[in-house]
Formats: sequence, structure tokens, C-alpha cells
Amino acid sequence: MSATPSRWLPALLLAGALPAVALAQDPTPSYGPELQGFEYPYPVQHFQFQSQGKSLQMGYMDVAPKGKANGQSIVLMHGKNFCGATWDSSIKALSDAGYRVIAPDQIGFCTSSKPDNYQYTFQQLASNTHALLEKLGIAKASVMGHSTGGMLATRYALQYPQQTERLVLANPIGLEDWKALGVPYRSVDQWYERELKLTADGIRTYERNTYYAGRWKPEFDRWVDMLAGLNKGPGQKQVAWNSALIYDMIFTQPVYYEFKNLSVPTLLLIGTSDTTAIGSDIAPPAVKAKLGHYEELGEEVAKLIPRSTLIEFPGMGHAPQMEEPAQFHQALLGWLNTPSQ
Repeated sequence: MSATPSRWLPALLLAGALPAVALAQDPTPSYGPELQGFEYPYPVQHFQFQSQGKSLQMGYMDVAPKGKANGQSIVLMHGKNFCGATWDSSIKALSDAGYRVIAPDQIGFCTSSKPDNYQYTFQQLASNTHALLEKLGIAKASVMGHSTGGMLATRYALQYPQQTERLVLANPIGLEDWKALGVPYRSVDQWYERELKLTADGIRTYERNTYYAGRWKPEFDRWVDMLAGLNKGPGQKQVAWNSALIYDMIFTQPVYYEFKNLSVPTLLLIGTSDTTAIGSDIAPPAVKAKLGHYEELGEEVAKLIPRSTLIEFPGMGHAPQMEEPAQFHQALLGWLNTPSQ
């Protein structure tokens, strides 16, 4: 079941170091600070609410069952370098199977507000999502999180166990505590300077080597353009600042120590060639060598979660739902359609 993991490759290019003619010919589209101009696979609505003294809006897709309705809802939580839109094939598969699907963009991401300042915590984002579900009249739902969304989905299930039917973690990050393992701390200011330098080429190189184990499909370019276009648009500084605050949240708020407290049935869907680990690009060699071994992490965390099921995808990377959607959704629906123990 194991596979040789590809190593983390830092992939940020200094836009300022590129010749002016190269910048002028940059084909990457430019999107607004709330991803204006980027087309989502389903209509986007906005949830208006107050949080931390601010008027905010959360973009979300609410997709009705296309197949025979089964009366169940599932909430999809995107990752750090992803948006609700990147769940497109999962939304279709789940809707076709009879689920009502809610795919929000969390505050600070994509089609949602980018506050000037916000105390980012997974508890706050879970609370925001819970408020959205209350507004939609959804009392109980299954929750699926990918990447950073896996950390958020875990926190949501811990915070709202009575409202969580099942928990699905698709290549979540946070299966280890990078800080405790010796990864150096980056300040918010350092993250901000790093985020200002994002380019499409850098994103593509990093994702190819980390998310897809060295492979690439043309359809992935859309998601590169989405992220790069958001970061190069008129809201660049606003987007980069929120991104920096979110990275600080991810690094300093581990959920690893609370997996043992999960009470809901939980499915771990793990591409074993994933090597994602926050800060591994600045970690000392001895520390870096210990990080991001998903072929081991999936098995270790499955033992920590009381009611867990582990399904591995040998050789796949960080986003198996995008890399091989048919295989991923077959496994997901097979588990969701099995009565919980």
C-alpha cells in the first residue's frame, strides 16, 4: 500500500526579478479580491453575517440532489490553496447520489470577505460555517474536508458533534504537529512577503510535485489560474495579508492531539505519495526528512481516531479527488452508503 513519496519542492518565483517584457506577457488572468471574474461550476450565493465587529459575507454553493434525494446533506471544506469551486467533480458525484451539497468559501478565501484584520481560528471558521448551516435550515450534516479543510472539518466535528453525521478527511494536513517536530516559526510578516511573490509558474511547479506526485493534467491549469489570478489581482495585498494570517493559524493551532476525542464515524482517504508539510521548505534537513510521510501518517492517525476507516490510494498525491475522481468517489460513496457502526 506504500509508495515512494516525492520530496517537497519550494516553488515560489520572485515576480520582481522577472524582466518587464515577461511580466507584460504574463497570460495569467487577473481576478478581483473576492474572485470576481472566475466562473464557478454552480451558482454562488452569499451569507451575510457579523463577526468580530465586522460585516462579512461568505460565498457558498448550495446544490440540490440531482438523483433521488436521500434526505442527507454534506458540507465540503476546501483547502488552503483551493476554493469551493475545486470540489466541482465531488459536488456532481454527491448530488447525483442524492445528497444536498453545501460548498462554502471560508472567510479569507476565494469569493468570501478578506477582512483588514481578523482573529483566524479553526473554532471561528467552524462557528461561521455552523451559522451558515443554521441559516440554510440544516440541523445535521456529514462534513468532508480536504487539506487545510481537513483540520477545519476535524475542529467542526469536535465543536459540533451532535450536528455532525459523519466526518471525511481527504488528505488532510495536520496529521502531525510541524512546530513540535522542529519546523521553524515564520512570522505573519514573513508569510505576507512570501505570499506577495506567488506566480502561476511557481504554483504549478509546487502542485505538480506535491499534489500530483510529479504528474500533471491540463485540467489542473484552471486551478492554478484561479489561485494565481486571485493573488495578482487588484486586491493582491489584501489577499496576501489574509493568506498570511491563515498560514499562522494553520501552523500554531494543531488538531493532531484531539483526534482521539472524535466521536463520529470518520473516513480517512489518503493519497500515499502526498508530501505536504507546512514549513518544510525552511526546516533543517534532519527535521524535513521526518515530515509529510502520508503513507505512514494515514495509518498512524487511523489508530488515534476511535471510529475510523482508512482507504489509501497508492501513488496518488495531495488531491486524489481531483487526480482520479472516479476512483475517489467510488470509495467515498461506498463508505457513505454503508450503515455506521
